[in-house]
Amino acid sequence: QLPFLTGGPFRYQVNAAEYLRTARRHTDLPIKQAVIAPSALSLLYPAEPIDGYPRETFLSDLAHEAEADIRGCLEAGADRVQLDFTEGRLSLKLDPSGALLDDFIALNNEVLGRFSETERARLGVHTCPGGDQDSTHSLDVDYAGLLPKLFQLKAGNFYIQLAGEAEPERVLRIIADQLRPGIRVFIGVTDPIDPTVETPEQVRDRVLLAARHIPVEQLGTCDDCGFSPFADDTSTSRDLAFAKIGARLRGTALAAEALGL
Repeated sequence: QLPFLTGGPFRYQVNAAEYLRTARRHTDLPIKQAVIAPSALSLLYPAEPIDGYPRETFLSDLAHEAEADIRGCLEAGADRVQLDFTEGRLSLKLDPSGALLDDFIALNNEVLGRFSETERARLGVHTCPGGDQDSTHSLDVDYAGLLPKLFQLKAGNFYIQLAGEAEPERVLRIIADQLRPGIRVFIGVTDPIDPTVETPEQVRDRVLLAARHIPVEQLGTCDDCGFSPFADDTSTSRDLAFAKIGARLRGTALAAEALGL
């Protein structure tokens, strides 16, 4: 349940670069910083117009703030910046016609289009059916309706939930049909909602399956979703999260070895 805006102008109170700088104090390794997609924040505007602050002005302010949020992360040294776009799949449940999804894609591309090709190579988009409190909001929505439009986004990286899918190979075929040069697809190989820790061998096999459909130079791995999407979500323990991440790392290494990389 989202809050709703009561007045303008719209401004961010906290920028994601603050979290990045905090994380940087703990590691010298490359960091991928997540930011909220502007399409999600567009839902804050109520159905009835706000007096003195029309929706068009709000969307202009939102695009400016989202661009600044992403640029701040790049300037603070993020190796990659990931736009969390979980509302993409959900939009097809709210509006099966796809019009809402089209609006989301257009707004996100308005922001992504403000970056150079070199910068967009460091930008990515994440999609999943939700993972808050070990539950989903749109797992029943067919990826076939989302993925062709998802790949219209002007990003260089796509992080796609897959481990929790009932028919992963069918999804991989859809991805392969949409693949274009110059992008990289990271497939989910661990499911944060499932309390069972994947084995490295399971992860390896999921990567090898993906490699049958996606060229290895365009393939990467990720977790299906965040292990604590919101600060109040303690449904997954820290130990379990790190065990799953460890399995992803070891399994990906096994797959790389099997592929001769």
